[in-house]
Amino acid sequence: MSVELLMLVYSVGLLLVILLAQGAVGVLANGVAAQAGPRDNLPEPSVLHARMTRLRSNMIENLLVFTPIVLVAHVIGVTNETTVLGAQLFFGARLAHAMIYVLGWPWIRPLAYAVALVGTLMVGSQLFV
Repeated sequence: MSVELLMLVYSVGLLLVILLAQGAVGVLANGVAAQAGPRDNLPEPSVLHARMTRLRSNMIENLLVFTPIVLVAHVIGVTNETTVLGAQLFFGARLAHAMIYVLGWPWIRPLAYAVALVGTLMVGSQLFV
């Protein structure tokens, strides 16, 4: 498996961890019965649960851009130092972004987002070389 595909698999794994953590926080806050139902009348989420929900959405949005770029690069046989580094930057920055987001650290979260975006653009830039 190429490094780029491996970073994509790791990124999907990170999304799974985020989904499970967000669900666990919801169950702890509201109970299993409330979370298993239609969730129409749940109380306002805790700060952590709301943060985890935003983190989940943000990760999905970023994977929607990163995934097709990596897959197209793989299908057309594009792999080089730039695509490898870009994919590694994406995963590493998204991992850092997740931890920073959960901890609620201001100002450096956008930096982690930007590094992941640069990684995506690095891989994407090689599709046209």
